[in-house]
Amino acid sequence: MNQRERTTAWREHSRPIAVGQRLLYGAGLMLLVALVYWPTLDNGYVSDDQDYVINNRAIQSLQGLRDIWFKLGTVQQYYPVVFTTFWAEFQSWGLEPRGYHVVNMLLHGLSAVLMWRLLERLDVAGAWLAGAIFAVHPVEVESVAWVSERKNVLSCALALGSLLSYLRYSPLEARTLADDSPARRSPGSYYALSLVLYVAALLAKSVTASVPAVLLVIVWWKRGRLSRRDAAPLVPFFAVGLALSYLTIWMEKNYVGAQGQHWDLSVVDRLLIAGRAAWFYAAKLAWPYPLMFFYPRWTIDATADWQYLYPLAAVALLIGLWLARKRIGRGPLAAVLIFGGVLTPALGFFDVFPFKFSFVADHYQYHAGTAMIALAAAGMTFAWKFRPRPWWIAPCAATALLLPLALIARQKTWVYADNVTLHQDVLAHDPQSWAALNNVGSCLLNQGDYEQAMSYFRQAIRLIPRDAMPRVNLGLALLKQRQFDEAAAELRRALECSETPQEQAAAWRLLGTTQSEQSHYDDALESYGKAIALQPTSAAYVNRGRVHVNRGDTAAAIADFDKALALQPETTEALLLRATLLAQGGKFDRALADLQSVRASVGDNPELLAQLAAVYQGAHRWEEAIAIYNQLLASHPGSAAAFRGRGDSYLGWGKQRQAIADYEAAIRLEPENREALNNLAWILATSPDGQLRDGKRAVDLAKTACAVTLYNRADILSTLAAAYAEIGDFEQAIGFSQRAVDIANEQLQGELLRQLEAYRARRPWREALPEDAAKARAAGRGSLRRSPLPARDSRTSSGLSAFDGLVEMT
Repeated sequence: MNQRERTTAWREHSRPIAVGQRLLYGAGLMLLVALVYWPTLDNGYVSDDQDYVINNRAIQSLQGLRDIWFKLGTVQQYYPVVFTTFWAEFQSWGLEPRGYHVVNMLLHGLSAVLMWRLLERLDVAGAWLAGAIFAVHPVEVESVAWVSERKNVLSCALALGSLLSYLRYSPLEARTLADDSPARRSPGSYYALSLVLYVAALLAKSVTASVPAVLLVIVWWKRGRLSRRDAAPLVPFFAVGLALSYLTIWMEKNYVGAQGQHWDLSVVDRLLIAGRAAWFYAAKLAWPYPLMFFYPRWTIDATADWQYLYPLAAVALLIGLWLARKRIGRGPLAAVLIFGGVLTPALGFFDVFPFKFSFVADHYQYHAGTAMIALAAAGMTFAWKFRPRPWWIAPCAATALLLPLALIARQKTWVYADNVTLHQDVLAHDPQSWAALNNVGSCLLNQGDYEQAMSYFRQAIRLIPRDAMPRVNLGLALLKQRQFDEAAAELRRALECSETPQEQAAAWRLLGTTQSEQSHYDDALESYGKAIALQPTSAAYVNRGRVHVNRGDTAAAIADFDKALALQPETTEALLLRATLLAQGGKFDRALADLQSVRASVGDNPELLAQLAAVYQGAHRWEEAIAIYNQLLASHPGSAAAFRGRGDSYLGWGKQRQAIADYEAAIRLEPENREALNNLAWILATSPDGQLRDGKRAVDLAKTACAVTLYNRADILSTLAAAYAEIGDFEQAIGFSQRAVDIANEQLQGELLRQLEAYRARRPWREALPEDAAKARAAGRGSLRRSPLPARDSRTSSGLSAFDGLVEMT
């Protein structure tokens, strides 16, 4: 059979079908995808989803969207189209994983439909069968069930759309234009559409740079030759593809960390990897078992003769198909060329980070596998013509092929339910997978199961002792258990074997945290400095800022928080810490601006509202502070701290009756609330309103407050002195007042001395009741009873105290 006869026979199995039938066939492909991938809607996030979605601040704001497009390093790879879809989804349904899985499923279905339409336009027999195989093949599960592989499903749909548009612009055969008059009228619009879709595909995943080369192979396949006229329109495609491919390679090395001993491969090594990988992928398409998230990493040995069989067999196959092209046609060779060409970025010629774990992965062949699937479907359909059978056998045969594939794929979707399930599945097939051991350990670490996590990390270290990753994680587990010396020793060992800036920076950051927890602040500053020099991150600046706070260097702390916010403007922790320091320095307006930024980002959580109210108190903006406390009490009516805080605001404002009511409520809820006890006692002892004073009860309350604080708080001792003075026991008043003066700081001593003089003159102390906010500030009495702002407290790891128990900063 010559080429013309083969083409005629081919077309008999690929005749154009009516629009209604096309819709039905397309719906059939989408239904197949839904049947296989419906279980993914109950799955969560796995692996890189943590960085791509869960902890990706860039998808949470409009500024983040701008950074995704215009600021390199905002995300690990420059795939802005992918992250724009994540941004849009986050705005729609937040971090609910079901929505992301639905979109992946729909995009995979769209790719299957576009693959069918492309093959139909190219007169490939069995076009729909090829789309159906692609829709249900188990090898594709990794790309669809893993949210991060939006890169694959999105870029594939865009690339197929680009190919279809280009074939409308430059039809290969006259028949193609029979019902396509718009292409003849305005071919330029299809060319522009093809180029736009191609650039979008590149910005989703740069492996689609192969699209123009695929087009040239298709032209050669259909025409048997290539001309300058065929290649010229594709020059812009090649130029853009090469530029963005180079950017991906550069970012993979400098941002993702693809450098070090695992990527130290010679040219011969890379050829051996390429040959073996190509056959691996073809074999997985033919026999998709076992499928694993991490395949064992091959040991490449250029001295082992048998390893050369893979690349030699690949070359022999290409030569054989070339020599047989006149007998079997150019189609098989074209399919193999496209398969190998699209796979090229994943064959070992370029360094990618996952090569640290394995040289192969199922998702690497998502695009390339379409060529081999098309060849297989065409071969089965073409062979059917020469073996006439009853009509019903064909659908039965197709079902017999698709059903097992669909069942295996559906079963595989459950493996991607969560990280533990995913990596336990790897260990079930390969118990020696250090990467899976490390990742299961990380999951257990996040769940708080530190002992079990350390067991997995140590197993991973035994398998790969010279790798930093499991050692860093073991150091973190030890740090979580406050085994600081052991953690520091493990992190130093990690530094000895770390190869990438990312690994070194992670080890230095954790070492800095370990040293900070041990109060070795100078060492911690040095460690954080090294981490920042290697990888300046917002978290590193925040942590170093905490150390500066502990050392009492407020200016340096604020400078670090400023740098953290310059990198990530909505870093909540940096805003909260900076607001606290600014408020302590009396810069209330700036502090309030930071807190309002946090409020706009995270909403009205109780801790934030409490901090906001405290800053309003510090600024003597009593009404606004009371309004915040009212909001807190509406949602948390049992909060003693909120009642006490509102009482403090009333006290500062001079509304003592309202303050008394709130302090009474706080004490009922928390009988040993020292601030409520102290401030209520103060009002009962010193109020200028005789109806409010009750010296006897003031003594009882103040004694309780002193007992709670072990008689070592100057302000509370002064309250007890005032209470004794109110009942006329000036000897006791003088004794406790003198003790308060002795232990007070300079800020309080002046007022305490004035009180002591009054008691020596046998006069009880009377609090001046401010008539307005200005008089309240002039009186300055509230600062003695309770400062609304957090003070330094060596007991907290951050160096910042809680807001008197209402807010704990971690």
